[in-house]
Amino acid sequence: MGLGSDMYRQQILDHYKNPRNYGELEDPTFTHIGENPMCGDEIRMDVKLADDEETIEYVAFSGDGCAISQASASMLSGELKGKSIDELLEMDRDDVIDMLGVDISPMRVKCAVLAEKVAQDGAEIYQGELDKDKTTTED
Repeated sequence: MGLGSDMYRQQILDHYKNPRNYGELEDPTFTHIGENPMCGDEIRMDVKLADDEETIEYVAFSGDGCAISQASASMLSGELKGKSIDELLEMDRDDVIDMLGVDISPMRVKCAVLAEKVAQDGAEIYQGELDKDKTTTED
């Protein structure tokens, strides 16, 4: 691991210690909650759509968990602003791992993708395509 990976590790620690968009939105278009039972991570994602009901205008998250899950949620909350629901739904685990910028062990991938899965499930519930109370990485 070179100097670049150290920079990304610092970025992950920074997002963990100083999360961006942490909290709850006052009037979200949709809210969804999820957990990673293996690690104890819990994430709530609030998403507010623009008037076109397609573009993500605001994202906030709250919850508790390991540095990877919380940093991933913080980074994702910034990445999603301005994207469409379709772009959110097209994201996959590689997009999240690329966003983090470091190699993630197989055991930690579930931590890294939790926020993405919670946001995606929330969008699908909002669109009427999914009926689920809570997302879990065990699904």
